[in-house]
Amino acid sequence: MQAAVNPDVTTAVKHLYKAIHSGGVAPGLLSLVHLRASQINGCSPCVHASVTAAKQQGETDERLHSVVSWRETPFFTDEERAALELTEAATRIQDGAQGVTDEIWDAAADHFTEEQLSALILEISLTNFFNRINRSVREQAGKTW
Repeated sequence: MQAAVNPDVTTAVKHLYKAIHSGGVAPGLLSLVHLRASQINGCSPCVHASVTAAKQQGETDERLHSVVSWRETPFFTDEERAALELTEAATRIQDGAQGVTDEIWDAAADHFTEEQLSALILEISLTNFFNRINRSVREQAGKTW
């Protein structure tokens, strides 16, 4: 399947990325957030892209392989854990999870400014957007980007 690319959508996505990357969150952490949401949604092209981006930011294989089980590993900082927990809570909307509770939000707010939280929420949302597009058009990892 191949979907037509709308130039207005491309422009809008570029503006969203600009907003995300100007929010003060480290690019490597944004890659980990993208990876975790994409793992949850089973989006192979986004998993592939986020691993590639994270490696370009200097991320290690050990940590990348452990994102799926971040709670059970010693490899992530408290800040990263708060971002990954926020990612999971905001992404798992179909399986009856509670969503972003006050406790999860407060933990994230302990580590991030309002601007950074906005960037994280936008990154999580945009990742979920791309995950759904890729699943709809059956995009394969590494095929086009």
